[in-house]
Amino acid sequence: MTPVGQIERITQDRIISLFVDKSKLGYDYLGNWHDRINNINIEEEYLRKYLVENGYNDTLINKAIAELRKIAGVQNKGLYDINKDVYTILRYGAKVKEDVGENTQTVRLIDWANPLNNHFAIAEEVSIKGENQKRPDIVIYVNGIALGVLELKRSTVSVTEGIRQNIGNQKSMFIMPFFATVQLIMAGNDTEGLRYGVILT
Repeated sequence: MTPVGQIERITQDRIISLFVDKSKLGYDYLGNWHDRINNINIEEEYLRKYLVENGYNDTLINKAIAELRKIAGVQNKGLYDINKDVYTILRYGAKVKEDVGENTQTVRLIDWANPLNNHFAIAEEVSIKGENQKRPDIVIYVNGIALGVLELKRSTVSVTEGIRQNIGNQKSMFIMPFFATVQLIMAGNDTEGLRYGVILT
């Protein structure tokens, strides 16, 4: 189990309950990933399952996932530009060909027209190995793709500290590649509520 302080644990449990409560948001709880190995921003198991359920064949699925990984893994751009390119493929789909000479097909990684057709899930204490390891409090996944990060603080610590932590985590010396798919970053505590933003670097 994670070394979260008792006060922070109460806040984090309340947020998790909000997300997973079927009468509220109804997200799946993936678990505490503090000790899980190889946490990444594209959890292929969940993305592949979603695409299979939506009728795509293995060839198209493999190519679409490879395209998303390629775009999210670009090393010669800043995070802001990488994130914009990832948003494009998330919003408009991966354009792939089943075989050479075949027509291009669009593999929709997220069903924007039918939101409830997507798989919404959260994991807590997601340990990410980068140049230095970091552990976002809560990560929001849609179809296995990390789209949101939530940093929680106890009530006596300002939300701005959580925002600073999120911004710091986006630096190359920490876990910048993980944020390539993240579209929304948030920080909150019991007294100030939530503050949100977008990728800032």
